[in-house]
Amino acid sequence: MTLIVAWIGKTKSAAIQSLTEDYLRRLEHYAKVEGVALRDEAALLKLCHGDSRNHPRRLILIDRVGQQLSSEEWAQFLRSQAERSSGVLLFAIGPADGFSQAARQQAHTSLSLGKITLPHELARVVVLEQLYRALTILKGHPYHLGH
Repeated sequence: MTLIVAWIGKTKSAAIQSLTEDYLRRLEHYAKVEGVALRDEAALLKLCHGDSRNHPRRLILIDRVGQQLSSEEWAQFLRSQAERSSGVLLFAIGPADGFSQAARQQAHTSLSLGKITLPHELARVVVLEQLYRALTILKGHPYHLGH
C-alpha cells in the first residue's frame, strides 16, 4: 500500500514540521508513504490524476462533512481500501476554508476528524497519527491500547 498525505499551504510552525516528519518516519515501517505540501487545490487535483495509468490514486478528503471513524474503523477502512485497490491512497487536508465542490466530486470518499474545528496544520498531524495508529492496529503492534 502506498500512502500520500497532501496538504495545502506552507508549514509555518517548526513544531508541526517536526511532528509531520516524525509520523512520516513511523509510517515508513508499515507502508510506502510520502508527505506533500501543495500550493493550492488545483495542484491537489493535478496530483490526484498523476500517474493514473500505473498507480491509480484514490482521493480521500479530510473534510468537515466527511464520515467520522473511530481508530479501529480507520484501520478497517485502510484494510478495505488496500483490498480494493493496489494503487495509491491520497489523503488530502484542505485549506482553512475547506474544499471546493470540484474537489469533493473528484474524491472517492471524505473522512471527518469530528465536529470540532482544528487548524489545518494540526489536522495534518492528527491524520498522520491516525494513519500510523490504524496500521499498528492492523499489524497487532501494541501502540494502540484501545482506550
